[in-house]
Amino acid sequence: MAAMRVGMLTGGGDCPGLNAVIRAVVRKGIDHYGHAIVGFRDGWSGPLNGVSQELTIENTRGILHRGGTILGTSRTNPFKESGGAEKIKETLEANRIDCLIPIGGEDTLGVASKLSKDGLNIVGVPKTIDNDLSGTDYTFGFDTAVNIATEAIDRLHTTAESHNRIIVVEVMGRHAGWIAVHSGIAGGADIVLIPERPFQLDEIVNHLKHRHARGRSFSIVVVAEGASPAKGEMETQTDEVDAFGHARLGGIGNALAHELEKRTGFETRATILGHIQRGGTPTAFDRVLATRFGIAAIDAANDGKFGKMVALKGTNIDLIDLEEAVAKPKTVDDDLYAVAEAFFG
Repeated sequence: MAAMRVGMLTGGGDCPGLNAVIRAVVRKGIDHYGHAIVGFRDGWSGPLNGVSQELTIENTRGILHRGGTILGTSRTNPFKESGGAEKIKETLEANRIDCLIPIGGEDTLGVASKLSKDGLNIVGVPKTIDNDLSGTDYTFGFDTAVNIATEAIDRLHTTAESHNRIIVVEVMGRHAGWIAVHSGIAGGADIVLIPERPFQLDEIVNHLKHRHARGRSFSIVVVAEGASPAKGEMETQTDEVDAFGHARLGGIGNALAHELEKRTGFETRATILGHIQRGGTPTAFDRVLATRFGIAAIDAANDGKFGKMVALKGTNIDLIDLEEAVAKPKTVDDDLYAVAEAFFG
Protein backbone atom coordinates (compact mmCIF):
# COMPACT_ATOMS: atom_id res chain seq x y z
CA MET A 1 0.00 0.00 0.00
CA ALA A 2 1.14 3.56 -0.68
CA ALA A 3 2.34 5.69 2.22
CA MET A 4 -0.49 6.73 4.52
CA ARG A 5 -1.11 9.31 7.21
CA VAL A 6 -2.27 7.43 10.26
CA GLY A 7 -3.89 9.21 13.20
CA MET A 8 -3.82 7.95 16.76
CA LEU A 9 -5.45 8.96 20.06
CA THR A 10 -5.75 7.65 23.62
CA GLY A 11 -9.12 8.04 25.34
CA GLY A 12 -10.72 7.36 28.72
CA GLY A 13 -8.74 6.70 31.88
CA ASP A 14 -4.96 6.58 31.60
CA CYS A 15 -3.43 3.14 31.74
CA PRO A 16 0.05 1.57 31.99
CA GLY A 17 1.05 0.38 28.51
CA LEU A 18 -0.46 3.17 26.40
CA ASN A 19 2.96 4.54 25.51
CA ALA A 20 4.09 1.07 24.44
CA VAL A 21 1.25 0.99 21.87
CA ILE A 22 2.15 4.47 20.61
CA ARG A 23 5.82 3.50 20.29
CA ALA A 24 5.00 0.30 18.37
CA VAL A 25 2.67 2.04 15.90
CA VAL A 26 5.23 4.78 15.27
CA ARG A 27 8.24 2.47 14.95
CA LYS A 28 6.74 -0.03 12.52
CA GLY A 29 4.54 2.50 10.78
CA ILE A 30 7.50 4.70 9.86
CA ASP A 31 10.40 2.25 9.61
CA HIS A 32 8.62 -0.62 7.88
CA TYR A 33 5.80 0.99 5.92
CA GLY A 34 6.95 4.59 5.45
CA HIS A 35 3.72 6.00 6.86
CA ALA A 36 3.39 9.32 8.68
CA ILE A 37 1.89 9.14 12.19
CA VAL A 38 -0.20 11.95 13.70
CA GLY A 39 -1.10 11.96 17.39
CA PHE A 40 -4.30 13.71 18.45
CA ARG A 41 -4.21 15.25 21.92
CA ASP A 42 -6.47 14.38 24.86
CA GLY A 43 -8.69 11.63 23.51
CA TRP A 44 -11.60 12.54 21.23
CA SER A 45 -11.06 16.17 22.23
CA GLY A 46 -8.07 16.24 19.86
CA PRO A 47 -9.84 15.53 16.56
CA LEU A 48 -12.89 17.41 17.84
CA ASN A 49 -10.86 20.60 18.29
CA GLY A 50 -8.10 20.01 15.73
CA VAL A 51 -5.24 19.63 18.23
CA SER A 52 -2.52 17.24 17.05
CA GLN A 53 1.22 16.66 16.73
CA GLU A 54 3.44 14.72 14.38
CA LEU A 55 4.82 11.59 16.02
CA THR A 56 8.31 10.52 15.02
CA ILE A 57 10.76 7.85 16.08
CA GLU A 58 12.81 10.59 17.77
CA ASN A 59 10.01 12.07 19.90
CA THR A 60 8.71 8.65 20.95
CA ARG A 61 12.04 7.27 22.16
CA GLY A 62 12.30 6.17 25.79
CA ILE A 63 8.55 5.91 26.42
CA LEU A 64 8.17 2.10 26.59
CA HIS A 65 8.50 1.94 30.37
CA ARG A 66 6.54 5.11 31.15
CA GLY A 67 3.00 4.97 32.55
CA GLY A 68 0.25 7.29 31.40
CA THR A 69 0.15 8.56 27.82
CA ILE A 70 2.30 11.14 26.07
CA LEU A 71 -0.76 12.13 24.02
CA GLY A 72 -2.89 12.95 27.04
CA THR A 73 -6.41 11.66 27.48
CA SER A 74 -9.96 12.70 28.35
CA ARG A 75 -13.46 11.29 28.64
CA THR A 76 -14.77 13.55 25.87
CA ASN A 77 -17.82 12.17 24.06
CA PRO A 78 -18.07 13.81 20.61
CA PHE A 79 -21.68 12.65 20.27
CA LYS A 80 -22.57 14.89 23.20
CA GLU A 81 -21.22 17.87 21.23
CA SER A 82 -23.32 19.65 18.62
CA GLY A 83 -22.04 18.44 15.25
CA GLY A 84 -19.26 16.53 16.99
CA ALA A 85 -19.01 13.69 14.48
CA GLU A 86 -18.86 16.14 11.56
CA LYS A 87 -16.11 18.15 13.29
CA ILE A 88 -14.04 14.99 13.67
CA LYS A 89 -14.49 14.11 10.00
CA GLU A 90 -13.45 17.65 9.01
CA THR A 91 -10.34 17.49 11.20
CA LEU A 92 -9.29 14.15 9.75
CA GLU A 93 -9.81 15.43 6.21
CA ALA A 94 -7.88 18.64 6.94
CA ASN A 95 -4.98 16.55 8.29
CA ARG A 96 -5.25 14.12 5.35
CA ILE A 97 -5.69 11.18 7.75
CA ASP A 98 -6.22 7.88 5.92
CA CYS A 99 -6.89 5.81 9.03
CA LEU A 100 -7.43 6.50 12.73
CA ILE A 101 -6.23 4.22 15.54
CA PRO A 102 -8.13 5.02 18.76
CA ILE A 103 -6.83 3.30 21.90
CA GLY A 104 -9.41 2.98 24.64
CA GLY A 105 -12.13 1.10 26.47
CA GLU A 106 -15.84 0.61 25.88
CA ASP A 107 -16.61 4.35 25.67
CA THR A 108 -13.72 5.36 23.41
CA LEU A 109 -14.22 2.35 21.13
CA GLY A 110 -18.00 2.80 21.25
CA VAL A 111 -17.47 6.20 19.64
CA ALA A 112 -15.03 4.58 17.21
CA SER A 113 -17.60 1.95 16.24
CA LYS A 114 -20.21 4.63 15.44
CA LEU A 115 -17.71 6.64 13.38
CA SER A 116 -16.66 3.48 11.57
CA LYS A 117 -20.27 2.88 10.57
CA ASP A 118 -20.32 6.46 9.27
CA GLY A 119 -17.52 5.58 6.86
CA LEU A 120 -14.31 6.48 8.71
CA ASN A 121 -11.36 4.11 8.41
CA ILE A 122 -10.70 2.93 11.96
CA VAL A 123 -8.66 0.21 13.69
CA GLY A 124 -9.29 0.01 17.44
CA VAL A 125 -6.91 -1.01 20.22
CA PRO A 126 -8.51 -2.23 23.50
CA LYS A 127 -7.41 -0.55 26.73
CA THR A 128 -8.86 -0.85 30.20
CA ILE A 129 -7.36 -1.84 33.52
CA ASP A 130 -10.77 -3.33 34.39
CA ASN A 131 -10.28 -6.07 31.74
CA ASP A 132 -14.01 -5.84 30.93
CA LEU A 133 -13.92 -5.49 27.14
CA SER A 134 -15.57 -8.27 25.16
CA GLY A 135 -13.64 -9.91 22.39
CA THR A 136 -10.19 -9.95 23.98
CA ASP A 137 -8.95 -12.33 26.67
CA TYR A 138 -6.89 -9.60 28.36
CA THR A 139 -6.32 -5.88 28.01
CA PHE A 140 -3.00 -4.24 28.84
CA GLY A 141 -2.92 -2.32 32.11
CA PHE A 142 -4.89 -5.03 33.89
CA ASP A 143 -1.83 -7.03 34.90
CA THR A 144 -0.15 -3.89 36.27
CA ALA A 145 -3.26 -2.93 38.27
CA VAL A 146 -3.54 -6.44 39.71
CA ASN A 147 0.11 -6.43 40.73
CA ILE A 148 -0.27 -3.04 42.44
CA ALA A 149 -3.39 -4.20 44.28
CA THR A 150 -1.77 -7.50 45.28
CA GLU A 151 1.27 -5.73 46.71
CA ALA A 152 -1.03 -3.43 48.70
CA ILE A 153 -2.96 -6.41 50.09
CA ASP A 154 0.33 -8.09 51.05
CA ARG A 155 1.35 -4.98 52.98
CA LEU A 156 -2.06 -4.63 54.63
CA HIS A 157 -1.90 -8.19 55.96
CA THR A 158 0.88 -7.26 58.36
CA THR A 159 -0.78 -4.15 59.76
CA ALA A 160 -4.17 -5.90 60.02
CA GLU A 161 -2.59 -8.75 61.98
CA SER A 162 -0.62 -6.40 64.23
CA HIS A 163 -3.76 -4.47 65.23
CA ASN A 164 -6.29 -7.33 65.11
CA ARG A 165 -8.34 -5.42 62.55
CA ILE A 166 -10.56 -6.04 59.60
CA ILE A 167 -9.23 -4.07 56.64
CA VAL A 168 -11.47 -3.35 53.65
CA VAL A 169 -9.49 -2.75 50.44
CA GLU A 170 -11.39 -0.96 47.67
CA VAL A 171 -10.04 -1.58 44.16
CA MET A 172 -11.20 -0.41 40.73
CA GLY A 173 -13.91 -2.22 38.79
CA ARG A 174 -17.13 -0.44 37.79
CA HIS A 175 -19.10 -3.22 36.09
CA ALA A 176 -16.70 -6.15 36.45
CA GLY A 177 -14.66 -7.46 39.34
CA TRP A 178 -11.62 -8.84 37.52
CA ILE A 179 -9.10 -6.78 39.52
CA ALA A 180 -10.82 -7.64 42.80
CA VAL A 181 -10.92 -11.39 42.11
CA HIS A 182 -7.37 -11.68 40.75
CA SER A 183 -5.77 -9.53 43.44
CA GLY A 184 -7.95 -11.12 46.11
CA ILE A 185 -6.86 -14.62 45.18
CA ALA A 186 -3.22 -13.60 44.73
CA GLY A 187 -3.16 -11.59 47.96
CA GLY A 188 -4.94 -14.17 50.11
CA ALA A 189 -8.07 -12.09 50.79
CA ASP A 190 -10.65 -13.57 53.14
CA ILE A 191 -13.64 -12.14 51.25
CA VAL A 192 -13.91 -10.71 47.71
CA LEU A 193 -16.94 -8.64 46.65
CA ILE A 194 -17.64 -7.82 43.00
CA PRO A 195 -20.31 -5.95 40.95
CA GLU A 196 -21.53 -9.19 39.37
CA ARG A 197 -22.59 -10.58 42.76
CA PRO A 198 -24.69 -8.23 44.96
CA PHE A 199 -23.67 -9.16 48.48
CA GLN A 200 -25.55 -9.90 51.68
CA LEU A 201 -24.09 -8.08 54.68
CA ASP A 202 -25.23 -10.80 57.06
CA GLU A 203 -23.28 -13.43 55.08
CA ILE A 204 -20.11 -11.33 55.22
CA VAL A 205 -20.53 -10.79 58.95
CA ASN A 206 -21.01 -14.54 59.49
CA HIS A 207 -17.86 -15.33 57.48
CA LEU A 208 -15.82 -12.85 59.52
CA LYS A 209 -17.17 -14.05 62.87
CA HIS A 210 -16.48 -17.65 61.87
CA ARG A 211 -12.93 -16.76 60.91
CA HIS A 212 -12.33 -14.99 64.21
CA ALA A 213 -13.89 -17.90 66.14
CA ARG A 214 -11.27 -20.16 64.57
CA GLY A 215 -8.52 -18.06 66.12
CA ARG A 216 -7.76 -15.63 63.30
CA SER A 217 -7.80 -12.14 64.78
CA PHE A 218 -7.72 -10.19 61.51
CA SER A 219 -9.34 -10.28 58.06
CA ILE A 220 -8.86 -8.73 54.62
CA VAL A 221 -11.96 -7.86 52.56
CA VAL A 222 -11.37 -6.85 48.93
CA VAL A 223 -14.24 -4.95 47.30
CA ALA A 224 -14.57 -3.63 43.75
CA GLU A 225 -15.73 -0.01 43.54
CA GLY A 226 -18.89 -1.06 41.69
CA ALA A 227 -19.95 -3.74 44.19
CA SER A 228 -23.19 -3.16 46.08
CA PRO A 229 -25.37 -4.84 48.70
CA ALA A 230 -28.30 -6.91 47.48
CA LYS A 231 -30.89 -4.89 49.37
CA GLY A 232 -29.46 -1.42 48.85
CA GLU A 233 -28.42 -1.13 52.50
CA MET A 234 -25.64 1.39 51.77
CA GLU A 235 -25.16 4.43 49.53
CA THR A 236 -22.20 3.72 47.25
CA GLN A 237 -22.17 6.43 44.60
CA THR A 238 -22.85 10.11 43.99
CA ASP A 239 -25.37 11.67 41.61
CA GLU A 240 -22.58 12.97 39.35
CA VAL A 241 -22.09 11.41 35.91
CA ASP A 242 -19.41 11.75 33.25
CA ALA A 243 -19.84 12.54 29.54
CA PHE A 244 -20.81 8.93 28.82
CA GLY A 245 -23.46 8.86 31.56
CA HIS A 246 -21.50 6.75 34.04
CA ALA A 247 -22.02 7.53 37.73
CA ARG A 248 -18.88 8.63 39.55
CA LEU A 249 -18.25 5.75 41.91
CA GLY A 250 -16.44 5.75 45.22
CA GLY A 251 -17.40 5.20 48.79
CA ILE A 252 -18.24 1.50 48.99
CA GLY A 253 -15.02 0.80 50.91
CA ASN A 254 -15.69 3.32 53.67
CA ALA A 255 -19.40 2.49 53.86
CA LEU A 256 -18.67 -1.22 54.10
CA ALA A 257 -15.99 -0.74 56.77
CA HIS A 258 -18.46 1.27 58.88
CA GLU A 259 -21.17 -1.39 58.57
CA LEU A 260 -18.82 -4.29 59.35
CA GLU A 261 -17.44 -2.65 62.46
CA LYS A 262 -20.98 -1.89 63.66
CA ARG A 263 -22.23 -5.44 63.00
CA THR A 264 -19.19 -7.45 64.15
CA GLY A 265 -17.75 -5.30 66.89
CA PHE A 266 -14.29 -5.79 65.33
CA GLU A 267 -12.18 -2.70 64.66
CA THR A 268 -12.33 -2.05 60.90
CA ARG A 269 -10.44 0.29 58.57
CA ALA A 270 -10.78 1.03 54.86
CA THR A 271 -8.03 1.56 52.30
CA ILE A 272 -9.00 3.05 48.93
CA LEU A 273 -6.35 2.28 46.30
CA GLY A 274 -7.98 4.53 43.69
CA HIS A 275 -5.85 5.99 40.93
CA ILE A 276 -2.62 4.48 42.24
CA GLN A 277 -3.73 1.38 40.30
CA ARG A 278 -3.49 3.34 37.04
CA GLY A 279 -0.11 4.92 37.59
CA GLY A 280 3.53 4.04 37.28
CA THR A 281 5.56 1.57 35.26
CA PRO A 282 3.72 -1.17 33.33
CA THR A 283 4.63 -4.78 34.04
CA ALA A 284 6.59 -6.81 31.49
CA PHE A 285 3.37 -8.62 30.48
CA ASP A 286 1.59 -5.33 29.77
CA ARG A 287 4.56 -3.91 27.84
CA VAL A 288 4.66 -6.98 25.60
CA LEU A 289 0.88 -7.14 25.09
CA ALA A 290 0.63 -3.40 24.36
CA THR A 291 3.52 -3.66 21.89
CA ARG A 292 1.89 -6.60 20.12
CA PHE A 293 -1.40 -4.69 19.92
CA GLY A 294 0.38 -1.67 18.41
CA ILE A 295 2.14 -3.77 15.79
CA ALA A 296 -1.09 -5.57 14.90
CA ALA A 297 -2.98 -2.27 14.63
CA ILE A 298 -0.55 -0.65 12.20
CA ASP A 299 -0.43 -3.89 10.19
CA ALA A 300 -4.24 -3.87 9.93
CA ALA A 301 -4.26 -0.21 8.94
CA ASN A 302 -1.64 -0.82 6.27
CA ASP A 303 -3.64 -3.78 4.92
CA GLY A 304 -6.89 -1.80 4.81
CA LYS A 305 -8.60 -3.98 7.42
CA PHE A 306 -10.82 -1.25 8.86
CA GLY A 307 -13.73 -1.48 11.28
CA LYS A 308 -11.74 -3.92 13.37
CA MET A 309 -10.22 -4.12 16.85
CA VAL A 310 -7.05 -6.02 17.70
CA ALA A 311 -7.62 -8.67 20.37
CA LEU A 312 -5.75 -11.30 22.35
CA LYS A 313 -7.20 -14.77 21.77
CA GLY A 314 -5.25 -17.37 23.72
CA THR A 315 -1.68 -16.50 22.81
CA ASN A 316 -2.51 -15.03 19.39
CA ILE A 317 -3.43 -11.49 18.30
CA ASP A 318 -6.55 -11.53 16.12
CA LEU A 319 -8.83 -8.96 14.50
CA ILE A 320 -12.49 -8.79 15.48
CA ASP A 321 -15.31 -6.48 14.45
CA LEU A 322 -15.41 -3.24 16.44
CA GLU A 323 -19.15 -3.63 16.90
CA GLU A 324 -18.64 -7.06 18.48
CA ALA A 325 -15.92 -5.73 20.77
CA VAL A 326 -18.16 -3.13 22.43
CA ALA A 327 -21.44 -5.07 22.34
CA LYS A 328 -21.41 -5.95 26.04
CA PRO A 329 -19.02 -5.89 29.01
CA LYS A 330 -17.00 -8.98 29.90
CA THR A 331 -17.84 -10.03 33.44
CA VAL A 332 -16.18 -12.39 35.91
CA ASP A 333 -17.14 -16.01 35.26
CA ASP A 334 -18.56 -18.21 38.01
CA ASP A 335 -15.68 -20.70 37.98
CA LEU A 336 -13.09 -18.03 38.75
CA TYR A 337 -15.18 -16.51 41.53
CA ALA A 338 -15.65 -19.99 43.02
CA VAL A 339 -11.87 -20.17 43.45
CA ALA A 340 -11.96 -17.01 45.57
CA GLU A 341 -15.04 -18.23 47.49
CA ALA A 342 -13.19 -21.34 48.63
CA PHE A 343 -11.17 -19.11 50.98
CA PHE A 344 -13.99 -17.02 52.44
CA GLY A 345 -14.18 -17.01 56.23
